[in-house]
Amino acid sequence: MAKISKKRKAVEQKIDAMKSYDLGEAMALVKEVNTAKFDASVDLHIRLGVDPRKADQAIRGTVTLPHGTGKTKRVLVFCTPDKEAEAKEAGADFVGLDEMVQKVQDGWTDFDVVVAMPSVMAKVGRLGRVLGPRGLMPNPKSGTVTADVASAVNDVKGGKIAFRVDKFGIIHSSIGRVSFDADKLAGNASELISTINRMKPSSAKGTYMKSVTVASTMSPGVKIDTRSIR
Repeated sequence: MAKISKKRKAVEQKIDAMKSYDLGEAMALVKEVNTAKFDASVDLHIRLGVDPRKADQAIRGTVTLPHGTGKTKRVLVFCTPDKEAEAKEAGADFVGLDEMVQKVQDGWTDFDVVVAMPSVMAKVGRLGRVLGPRGLMPNPKSGTVTADVASAVNDVKGGKIAFRVDKFGIIHSSIGRVSFDADKLAGNASELISTINRMKPSSAKGTYMKSVTVASTMSPGVKIDTRSIR
């Protein structure tokens, strides 16, 4: 059995495991108990009362966090030559088609988000085995398959994130960094949770949002009282 360090024991004592904190308290507390020496990610873990095996309950979507993610995302755009300049001006890090498709086929994955025009998806579709397992495959539902590549790039650079429920009915999503003010983390969390609440499928029975927990990369989790979220 792994030994718990003194520092870990000290931070765990600051959290009441039996309590669900209101949103503001939880964000302040997760900053306080962070033990990482770097600017760690702050993540929400939202357990939903859905069955992801059913198509209408496989929750997925996008949301623009009002205070951004604190991370500069590297965007790859697959597009026709006439759209390359537009994509670059919007801030895309990598732009192209055949050359980029080949590069990804050869194993290159040094990017965070992929945007593609509908007209090139036949070629991009060949990359499913590389992009799919990493959650990078462009999808119309996430706004990453579009003819307006400039807007898509602007959205990603401006704090737009994609989320999806996993096979256990949980959504895991970053809402910022520990360097963010607690109010900004709370604002981002509220926007994400409100968006997911609005997506509740009519076929889902019982409690929809079962639990919400926030944690930084190396901190214990802090339970959030969903009633405190507006």
